[in-house]
This record gives sequence, structure tokens and C-alpha cells, in this order.
Amino acid sequence: MAFFGLFSREKKETLDQGLAKTKESFFSKLAKVLIGKSKVDDEVLDNLEEILIGADVGVATTLKIIGRIEERVGRDKYTTSAELNGILREEIAALLEENNSPDLNDFKLPPTGEPYVIMVVGVNGVGKTTTIAKLAYQFKEAGMSVVLGAADTFRAAAVDQITIWADRVGVPLVQHGMNADPAAVAFDALQMGKSKNADVVIIDTAGRLHNKVNLMNELSKIKRVMQKVVPDAPHEILLVLDASTGQNAIEQCRQFSEATDVNALALTKLDGTAKGGVVIGISDQFKIPVKYIGLGEGMKDLQLFNKTEFVDSLFKE
Repeated sequence: MAFFGLFSREKKETLDQGLAKTKESFFSKLAKVLIGKSKVDDEVLDNLEEILIGADVGVATTLKIIGRIEERVGRDKYTTSAELNGILREEIAALLEENNSPDLNDFKLPPTGEPYVIMVVGVNGVGKTTTIAKLAYQFKEAGMSVVLGAADTFRAAAVDQITIWADRVGVPLVQHGMNADPAAVAFDALQMGKSKNADVVIIDTAGRLHNKVNLMNELSKIKRVMQKVVPDAPHEILLVLDASTGQNAIEQCRQFSEATDVNALALTKLDGTAKGGVVIGISDQFKIPVKYIGLGEGMKDLQLFNKTEFVDSLFKE
């Protein structure tokens, strides 16, 4: 069963618009660096390094990219500044390829006969609940049945928020209110999912990092309890990050990946930031596939990440 559809013209346009601030900031700075330069020299590379770090590609990933460009320039003494964009594009594409970032045009649920279980993690304020709503909406639009579980019971507002979204999207929600046992909520959500023959169950979890040990214990308990209902659950542990926070997003990724087995990333709010380079840095540093990107407030503005389309859009004139 597939959802999100092929990478349509409409979605390409949304991606182009969503990356506009990053492109405008990055390439305007690069153009200024190259004024009056006929070839790529140390000064150009130093300035490029500064621009990449400013786009929140991250220091380690930036140095890797600069090192590769230096090597190429060293091999070809006649590399011109006009060729720099093409070289940079090739190296970023190669980096995403090496980091196993998938080219997702479509997504199919595995034919297990049981619900596909997604456990969503991330700090408060990154767009976690709205990402869950967008996923539920798009699964439903594709003809799939969805159940949500409100296992972020630390804040009353979190339960209220996901209740509102469940009503708007028109999908059932399991919730026990504030201060309930998150694992019990997840257990009941999976039970409902099985009883309704649901295709997907999405579990929201508490968004806090004040104590990583407590977080690890809580998420581990939720996983153990879910596996009593669906033995291989969760199939996807999706970490939601706010792209506009740049290096904070990278630090959150580090902490959550240490606390649990994150195997997919969603980067939200790319349309509101000039720091779209964080997609490249996170992919490189953690080798966790970026699966979804958020490019607006609309229900259809969550897209499957396609590295080829991402690079094409980033470098499109």
C-alpha cells in the first residue's frame, strides 16, 4: 500500500519554495565571494567554509566538503570559480548518497498483517504533534486506516493538542489524560489498532530531555509494552527536529539517538529558515535517514525526502 504519491510537479514547486530562504542566503553570499575571482583559491575556500557553517551544515561536515573540493582543485589546477557551484553540488549529492539517504518518491507499508507502528519522539515545540497530524492525514488520504496514541502525558496541553488534531483529521485517538502511564496508552492504542485492523498506529511520546536516563527508561518501557501486542513494534522510531534551530537540532539528534533506536528523521519548518544545510549535516553525522521534510503549515506540506530532488532544488537557478 503506497502513500504520498509520486514526486509530483506540485510537490517540486513546494520544495523549491520551501528552500528559497536557504538558497537566497547561501548563493547571494557565495556570489559576493566570487566577485573578481577567476579561480578557486584558498581565500575562496575559506569563505565557502564560513558560508557552509553559516547555513548550519555543521563544522565536521563542512570540513569534509571543503577537503573534497580542495582535493579536486589540487588535481585540476585550472578549476575556475564559475565551476565551483557544480563541484559543490556534486560533493553534496555524493555525501547524501554515501550516507544512505534514500530517494523516496513513494512509501509502501510492509505486508505484515499487523499495524505498522510509528513511535514519534522529539522535544516540545519542534512541530511533533502537527507532523503526526500530517502523517495521519496523508495515510488516510491514501485510503489507510490510522489510530493515534496520546502517550505524551507529561503535559495536559499535549493531550489536548493531539485530541484536536485527531478530530480535525478524523481518526480515532487513544488517550488517558495527563499523568497517565505512557506505556499503558501505547498498549491500548495498539490493541485498538489490531481490533480495527488498522494499517498504521502512530504513538506520540513526551518531548523532554531534562534527564536522558529517565527518557531512555520511559521510551524503553513503551517499546517493551507495545511488543506484547505487536512483537516487532515499533517499526519506525521517528525523531522530529526543527530545521530552523540549526545546531540545536543536531544536538537533539545526538541525545535522542543515544536514548533510543531512532531509525528515521523528520525535519520541520524548512520553509521558514535559511539554515536548510542542517539536512546535509544531520544526514552526514548520524547516518540516520531523513525520511520526511516539512515545508509549510498545510496538511500536504509534509513530503517524503528525496535527496536527488533536494539537491536539484537547492542548486536550481
